[in-house]
Amino acid sequence: MAAYIVRRLLLMIPTIFGIMLVTFAVTQFVPGGPVERMLAQLQGSDRAGGEVHASRSMDLYQGNKGLDEERVAQLTKLYGFDKPPIERFLTMMKNYLVFDFGTSYYHHSSVVALVISKLPVSMSLGLWSFLIVYGVCIPLGIAKAMREGSRFDVITSTAILIGYAIPGFVLAIALIVLFGGGSFFSIFPLRGLVSDNWAEMGLAAKVADYLWHMVLPVLSSAVGSLAVMTLLTKNSFLEEIRKQYVLTARAKGLSENQVLYRHVFRNAIIPIITGFPGSFITAFFTGSLLIETIFSLDGMGLLAYESILNRDYPVVLGTLYFFTIIGLISRLLSDLSYVVVDPRISFESVESR
Repeated sequence: MAAYIVRRLLLMIPTIFGIMLVTFAVTQFVPGGPVERMLAQLQGSDRAGGEVHASRSMDLYQGNKGLDEERVAQLTKLYGFDKPPIERFLTMMKNYLVFDFGTSYYHHSSVVALVISKLPVSMSLGLWSFLIVYGVCIPLGIAKAMREGSRFDVITSTAILIGYAIPGFVLAIALIVLFGGGSFFSIFPLRGLVSDNWAEMGLAAKVADYLWHMVLPVLSSAVGSLAVMTLLTKNSFLEEIRKQYVLTARAKGLSENQVLYRHVFRNAIIPIITGFPGSFITAFFTGSLLIETIFSLDGMGLLAYESILNRDYPVVLGTLYFFTIIGLISRLLSDLSYVVVDPRISFESVESR
């Protein structure tokens, strides 16, 4: 297994390099880069006393910009665009090896500090959604498998499929209308992770206030994922229940609970639990633009959208590099979890190839 892990780690290097190279190349052809945006702002300030006219950014190189070449050269050097693309890419990757992501063009702060400031929102949404999905879907899927075809199975399947069909942002708006003071009940708050006077509260009040703010956003982001995990759990248990060893166990006089939890559970849970490490890790870093926007949560989803919109390349490329590493590691952990859950699985055949 050690050789397999080393091989997977080594394969991550060209994977990350290729992803970053393609993304970097794409950014070179996107119009309206940071230099053009700054020139547009300077021109707007010169012409309108501080007002920014970003729509005229494409006219800056057509002789009517009113900015001399020296000023343009200074801005180009400031953003590092005076160097060839290959040199800039290699320098960027060298800095990324030590997790030096540079400074944001738009927020004028360290990319690392900026990401850390946004993580509490994304971690709150992702972690609570993860706990709800796994905490509800596994017991529900098992119950549906044991009662296949019953009224309970039909009603729960209908409910979760309806939830799956409703987009998260539509559900968010509906919850706001119903429980956020839209038209009916004003029960839950609509803005931020905590109340304005959160710092003045006691510990118990702080926890309650935080959970109170999380109810609607977490429900909006979690409901859509319930159907997939529930049906996966149900189908996995049904497949095991129909196997010969279950009939043999029942013929020996074992109770249904003994058959389920002593024999079926350890085999049926494998395809479910193996996705646990990857889902758990990514839950800390995922963001949802629409959910964050609707509930006024300043998280990773909104940061990613603003960075792309404002051509904030240090944030775009830096977060891509970091999250690519996280994704590759989570996939490796998911593969290794097969061996932990089921010792019969071995990577020896893979290593011998």
